[in-house]
Amino acid sequence: MESHAGGEVLDLQILHALELDARAPFSRIATVLGVSDQTVARRFRRLRSEAGLRVVGVRCAAAEDPLDHWLLRVRCAPEGAPAIAEALAKRPDTAWIGLTSGGTEVTCTANVRSRDDADDLLLGKLPRTPHILDIRAHQLLHRFYGGPSGWLHKSGALSPEQSAALTPPPLPDHPGRAVITAEDEPLVTALEADGRATYPALQKATGRSESAVKRRTAQLVASGALYVDVEFDCGHFGFGHPAMLSITAAPRALHTVGEELATHPEVAYAAATTGASNLVAVVITRDSGHLYRYLSERLGQLEGVEHVESMPFLRRVKQLTYRPFRG
Repeated sequence: MESHAGGEVLDLQILHALELDARAPFSRIATVLGVSDQTVARRFRRLRSEAGLRVVGVRCAAAEDPLDHWLLRVRCAPEGAPAIAEALAKRPDTAWIGLTSGGTEVTCTANVRSRDDADDLLLGKLPRTPHILDIRAHQLLHRFYGGPSGWLHKSGALSPEQSAALTPPPLPDHPGRAVITAEDEPLVTALEADGRATYPALQKATGRSESAVKRRTAQLVASGALYVDVEFDCGHFGFGHPAMLSITAAPRALHTVGEELATHPEVAYAAATTGASNLVAVVITRDSGHLYRYLSERLGQLEGVEHVESMPFLRRVKQLTYRPFRG
């Protein structure tokens, strides 16, 4: 039986391995980590039950022209915020929904595939919802960090040699840029439900041969149209104080500041946006003191940063998938 500290280190290593290759067999992860297959499988099951681990396919907005990525900040009357967050969480085109600003604001990202979808969300249903005071919609223009690159990439849980051993090799014939087609929809939908679904299961879901499913999954992932991600509760590992930062950088320093944010260990996501501020970041910190030190000592020292609005998450409602809040 692993000690608590040893078990936590192993859990972080397994999560990092899954961030590198979420479909990697337990046997390959076990070989690289120097433990048994059964140990990896047992820790995986425990992470699912105790840390909310889920492995899911995610459409990559940066890879599909028809897919626009938006950040919504919905200011609400406090009594209406939880219900509005839950309603947004049930939509298949939303993710990363949380209550911020002391519970008076709902933040979320949304993927819209068409102008009609955008109008439906931004001009149709939301403005007519009771308790909404204000909606600010910011288009995400350029991602500096996040998506296929997870927060644990910066954790040091795996050595460089272990990371290299767990990183999938490139395809012999790189597929180039790929777009998810109508024929791909059953495959992508199945991976969105379970990113580690077996190839026989994917064959059954799609009606395509196992070899065709395997080949197309590899092509979509290698091209960047789709990635398989892991979601879990960072608070399980002592990082229980996530926050969203709305940052204004001087236009000439926008790209430089964004690239620097991407290197910070606390930053799980960073992107350039439209709107009054031009950068958004999600930072993962242990507590309010850690957040203060990051804001004052690291972010505050960046040349070109002119203004920062920090919004700790009061509660996460949805990460990549939605499970109704209990308690």
